[in-house]
Amino acid sequence: MADKAMGMLVDYDYCTGCHSCEVSCKERFDMAEDEWGIKLADNGPWRYSETDWEWNHVPIPTEECDLCADRVGKKREPSCVHHCLAQVMRFGPIDELVAELDKKPKQVLFVPR
Repeated sequence: MADKAMGMLVDYDYCTGCHSCEVSCKERFDMAEDEWGIKLADNGPWRYSETDWEWNHVPIPTEECDLCADRVGKKREPSCVHHCLAQVMRFGPIDELVAELDKKPKQVLFVPR
């Protein structure tokens, strides 16, 4: 039986923008200042009512990301998932993660090539 395809689900409704995913990846792979395995994108802030604002932080894996295939091969989580302080990243079989997408609107699913 073939291994299941794996991915990463990010619930960006609760991402705090702490950058720990970026830092853990950069440190692990000894990346230069202008290199990224995962990059935190900011969407906002903007006012949508008199008293309310929206500001989303969305961690986005780059082309360099293989979701830490070597760590996963040793039954460990990808470094960014392991170090996420807000615990908004989940790693697992794509079919299971897709089922989670219907439960909440502010989520994104990443699948490496």
